[in-house]
Amino acid sequence: MKKIVVLISGEGSNLQAVIDACRDGKIPSRIAAVFSNRADAYGLQRAAMAELPAHALSPGDYPDRAAFDRALVERIDEHRPDAVVLAGYMRILSAEFVGHYAGRLLNIHPSLLPRYPGLHTHRQVLANGDPEHGTSVHFVTEELDGGPVILQAKVPVFTGDDEAELVARVKTQEHAIYPLAIRWLLQNRLELRDGGAWLDGQRLPPAGYAAD
Repeated sequence: MKKIVVLISGEGSNLQAVIDACRDGKIPSRIAAVFSNRADAYGLQRAAMAELPAHALSPGDYPDRAAFDRALVERIDEHRPDAVVLAGYMRILSAEFVGHYAGRLLNIHPSLLPRYPGLHTHRQVLANGDPEHGTSVHFVTEELDGGPVILQAKVPVFTGDDEAELVARVKTQEHAIYPLAIRWLLQNRLELRDGGAWLDGQRLPPAGYAAD
């Protein structure tokens, strides 16, 4: 059976979605390990409750980002993963790390990329009065939140919405589309090629499979 390693920094709700999808057979794989850059991340408790190996590595124990990422690569590679999944992992990855897992490294970002890369996406949507918001699954490249989009899901923004309501609406969609994209990758239907995301031998458009 193929193996996934999941990286988290916080609550781990997308980790839980992946755990559930593996348990229910929706992802043809098992989670080999969960790693966090924060020992207090609740996602580590989620992993422990699912009886998954859960580890915390502190960036403060390393002289720089590159050294931390090299140590993390060594720990991840012990599990020989077929996919490395970022689920709310809040560190910028080094080029060495990204290159090492090129084509196997996925992220989910809470915006309709290329709009709003980086942090505070929900806040920006509300401040700008956008009529819609959403989430994007993408391959990770050296450009922050700039890798080829695989799949997107849109949600409406209603008058009077606050940030918490928007977060909840987006997370519901995240938990549906992230396991799907991971499944595609592990079924060898999805690949990173020629700077784009390809599904079933066809290059996906800039907004990914859910462009409609």
